[in-house]
Amino acid sequence: MPMSFMTGSIVGKRFYKKVTTREAEDGNGWSVMLDYRTLKTPSKRSLKCPTLALAKAIAAEWEYQETDGIRPFTMPLMKLSCTALERVPLTRPKIIEHLMKKFPQDLVFCRAPGDNDLTSGVLEHQVEKIDPLLKWVESEFGFKPAVHTSFFGGKQDDGLVSAIESVLKKTDDCELATIDAIASAAHSLVIALGIFCGRLGIEEAIELIRLEEDLQVDRWGLVEGGHDVDVADLRVQIASAVVFLGLTRRM
Repeated sequence: MPMSFMTGSIVGKRFYKKVTTREAEDGNGWSVMLDYRTLKTPSKRSLKCPTLALAKAIAAEWEYQETDGIRPFTMPLMKLSCTALERVPLTRPKIIEHLMKKFPQDLVFCRAPGDNDLTSGVLEHQVEKIDPLLKWVESEFGFKPAVHTSFFGGKQDDGLVSAIESVLKKTDDCELATIDAIASAAHSLVIALGIFCGRLGIEEAIELIRLEEDLQVDRWGLVEGGHDVDVADLRVQIASAVVFLGLTRRM
């Protein structure tokens, strides 16, 4: 599971006064400056942003930090940038392999059994809310997804698997980092691709991800400090990934 963005540790103290941006020394990208220091990744590489917009957004995250310490959990764009710069180039095949391994168990393929009162309402909502996304998958990739009731997933058409994998292989590092982050938070590569391709917005995606749990909350009630925190955390994870993707795209 991804680290929660709502809670986390304080790391050291704020050691800088001014945060600025400037063009990278090689002219290829943009850097964030903490006073006279170039912002670096955890492995001590200069953090180079593909666009000025992303550099300014990351600078804002660092400007937000309090004097008593740095709070990494409040800097999702910094985290995604480091992932795209360091992790994705080194482990791209493994990231894609992991995403495709989880694909048969995708959240949107799993249907609740409709043979009892507890699950019949869930099934109705799944058909109403998720079927349009599955129809988009069929239209976009040329193969009809199979739905199942098994927790362990079900086999998908080899053509659909190949088409999805082909899309992942064509992504750049920032795009793959975004898709991986959303898929991890959503338990759904399909939802991640729906966002990536512009089929889903943030709120639509969150509704699909939380469909079953929200129905349970409606029936049994909200646990304060539990369900509400989960919703806020999920919204930060999805929204920050969407913002990151938009900021990395050169106009």
